Amino acid sequence: MPKLLDVLYLLLLLVASPWLAFKAITTGKYRIGLWRKFWGLTPIRSGSRPCVWFHAVSVGEVLLLRPLVAGFRRRWPAWEIVISTTTNTGFDVARKTFPDLCVFYWPVDFSWAVRRAFGRIRPSLVVLAELELWPNFIRIVGRQVPIAVVNGRMSPRSFRGYRRIRPFLARVLRQVQLLAMQTEEYAGRMRVLGAPVERVHVTGSVKFDGVNVGRDHPRTRELARLLGLRQDPKRAELVWLVGSTQTPEEQIALDIYRRAVERFPHLRLILVPRHAERFNEVAELIQRLGFPLLRRSTIRSPLLPSPSERGNELRPPSPSARGDGGEGSNVPPIILLDTLGELGAAWGLADVGFVGGSLSPRGGQNMIEPAACGVAVTFGPHVWNFRDTVERLLEKEAAVQVADAAELERITLRLLEDAAERQRLAEAARQFVLSQQGAAERTLDLLQPLVASVESGPFAVGRAA
Repeated sequence: MPKLLDVLYLLLLLVASPWLAFKAITTGKYRIGLWRKFWGLTPIRSGSRPCVWFHAVSVGEVLLLRPLVAGFRRRWPAWEIVISTTTNTGFDVARKTFPDLCVFYWPVDFSWAVRRAFGRIRPSLVVLAELELWPNFIRIVGRQVPIAVVNGRMSPRSFRGYRRIRPFLARVLRQVQLLAMQTEEYAGRMRVLGAPVERVHVTGSVKFDGVNVGRDHPRTRELARLLGLRQDPKRAELVWLVGSTQTPEEQIALDIYRRAVERFPHLRLILVPRHAERFNEVAELIQRLGFPLLRRSTIRSPLLPSPSERGNELRPPSPSARGDGGEGSNVPPIILLDTLGELGAAWGLADVGFVGGSLSPRGGQNMIEPAACGVAVTFGPHVWNFRDTVERLLEKEAAVQVADAAELERITLRLLEDAAERQRLAEAARQFVLSQQGAAERTLDLLQPLVASVESGPFAVGRAA
């Protein structure tokens, strides 16, 4: 079976190679780490301590690992921890988030890459964040050490695709020792696909545990200083943060902002594109539309002294820091957060927030972070990736879902106008997040038997043919 999959992967790679080459040249994607992924050239782990290998595909999964890694260290301090990621942005954020851990690229699912990576890392336990059902990896590694899926989820689209190959997938799932799913709906889908019933559990979402609840955090305060924003509740300015955006959401936000700033002259807009390769594209869009621009990546030192040094006055960013040629404009600079790993802190600056990837059919992005920060949260109609969270937020009247760009403008203006409604939404969202926490500890409880099986002797699993 592994060799057959290798042939299939090679054929798919051959068919996709023109597109991959185009993306590598135009965006820089797929170039960094490609050789290491293809051959499984991970670092060589030394020593004989037991080792847990956590895998997170990209930035979101890396960040959700924070409470799990912290809890694992607390419970099993003798174990070594390593982290792998698939994307370049995930790799960069993982190195910043876990600076003392070994971070490397996940091997491509060719049998030779998987075997080499496994031999170099020598894990005792593998923990996959959300759902990474790569058959060669699971079949090869799952015969030797326990594999667990944590914070698992499965969208309707993925479920429909997997059902077509259910007999094959069921054999793969029998190699997974634990499937800790976010909701009963996701758990039911795994059972339908053939996962052993006794291995499927519901824990809730770890993402609720890995977020900052409230707005008063050091990273948020520092970001406010860097961007020239005050966090004084009595400030005249309002902040609208439009995060995790994809085309054409930046254009929509800028059009709304152009009209909104006429009513709210102290309104600031923070744009945060979902993908790093689009940072320059969005910067060019902002300038092409005639807005002054402040790029976070250009700021190397705080634009404002600390409150104790400056009193209570607000001093705007200098024109040289904007780097936009927008001197003299009456419109405050658009803030482009073109850095990685700062969106969570930035939500603490927002009065009103829009979660992107939801006005076009991409399935939405994580709205838990702005809810936890106490932001009046809005999002579009396409949010199936977070359907359970969305349903519960709406049930608690803790967020607003809009149907299209026109309704987004209407709702945003209403929330900017109505401070009491903003505060009601923000507090309801924050309380909802607090009520959902605890999934990380429940997940660690489920990992306990797997850790014990490793520590007590050779791992044994019923092997699928």
